[in-house]
Amino acid sequence: MPLNSLPRPQWLTFDCYGTLIQWDEGLQAAVARILAGKPPAHSAPTADEFLHAYDQHEHRLERTPPHRSFADISRESLRLTMQDFGLPYRPEDTDMLIGSISAMPPFPEVVDTLATLKQAGFHLCIISNTDEDIIAGNVAQLGGHIDRVITAESAGAYKPSRKIFAHAHQSLGVTPDDIVHICASPHLDHAAARDIGFRCVWIDRGTGRQLLPDYRPDATVPTLDRVPGVFRSAGWL
Repeated sequence: MPLNSLPRPQWLTFDCYGTLIQWDEGLQAAVARILAGKPPAHSAPTADEFLHAYDQHEHRLERTPPHRSFADISRESLRLTMQDFGLPYRPEDTDMLIGSISAMPPFPEVVDTLATLKQAGFHLCIISNTDEDIIAGNVAQLGGHIDRVITAESAGAYKPSRKIFAHAHQSLGVTPDDIVHICASPHLDHAAARDIGFRCVWIDRGTGRQLLPDYRPDATVPTLDRVPGVFRSAGWL
């Protein structure tokens, strides 16, 4: 449904990694450093091949009970991926990976755009598949504009589960009608938007991620700084 036919939201919720924070770029760099420290191998994976296998393990473990911390899932996903490619795993590899996540910077337009949205009277919240201590380093780079942070750690569930969004909405004291969710991840956030029914703006940064076959977001823009224009057209700014 067009946004201009819907009421102005109280809250804007955001996915963090890939939407606000440079996830792909940071993860590629971290994996390249990890692989550079391994013994030379005849069939060593590229960073892309390694990340594809890592993502498969991570998403499977996030869906496998009991709930585990993101740090634990990262550790096990990295160990299994090393095993897949016949590479030796060291605990220091996980330390390097998790440390790199906390240090990943925002996209260039993000801080100024968050300031614009905050000044327009919106409350801003992050909903992210991570741990409190990991995301703290990223939030610290967002100019103090974020009002709330809801993590998988606090919710006891990972996106696209309804549980993490129900926890977020309850914590904020809102219904799905009171928010617009802004994200870059179709297979996690769009699946939840489809199933729960909240409004959603997709930040399509040209990474090759594909829309779900049975869901279309309410608006699509290439970068976060286009969001105020969408809201202006809807009569919200």
